[in-house]
Amino acid sequence: MVSTARPAKTTPINPGARRAVGVREHAAQQTRESILRAAIKVFAKHGYDGGSVEKISRQAKSYDRMIYYYFGSKEGLFIEVLETIYRRMNDAESKLALDVNQPKAALEQVVHFVLDYYRAHPEFVTLLNTENLHKGKHIVKSLRAREYSSPAIAVIGDILRAGVSQGLFRQDVSARDVYLLIAATGYFYMSNRHTLSAFLGENIDAPQAVAQWKAFVIDTVFRVVNPPLSSSQ
Repeated sequence: MVSTARPAKTTPINPGARRAVGVREHAAQQTRESILRAAIKVFAKHGYDGGSVEKISRQAKSYDRMIYYYFGSKEGLFIEVLETIYRRMNDAESKLALDVNQPKAALEQVVHFVLDYYRAHPEFVTLLNTENLHKGKHIVKSLRAREYSSPAIAVIGDILRAGVSQGLFRQDVSARDVYLLIAATGYFYMSNRHTLSAFLGENIDAPQAVAQWKAFVIDTVFRVVNPPLSSSQ
């Protein structure tokens, strides 16, 4: 029996239309990224209160309405700025080639990374200072904030466990405390380098002074994690 049914019509794929959609999506992503980069610079320079939407859109060569379109509000943009700087540090840390089977070398590498990262990214320190002035009221609204501390602490935890298994480190030191020690010493030095230089009468931002401080921090960290010397030693 010969079928008289007509084949269903199909809509031909229009490669040009598909490319147009791709171009628009790419342009939208570029605009969003441009605004985010501009916001990091403006908030780092002027703080949250001084970092107006107008300044950010001007820096991004965009329009105020685009900020509201992509981020909802100035606060929404600032929260994403904070999430971005944390994520960037995590991404950089994830690229470290750490060998936890060499726990002392790995822990020293982590110290170098943290202190060097603060110096290479002063906007990270400045933006966190700004958020602390606001008592963390923006970052607590972030749904991702807790994600960014976990990898760093987990890495240190792996190093400490390897050190304990090899008899190199104490068993009663938490990864959280070691992380806070490294972060605190590096952060304080970087965030207060200008006032400390004036107070101490020396340029603590000079390469030799920085190297001396880094060596001191490494020594301090190992004094904390190393097992106590026996009375016979």
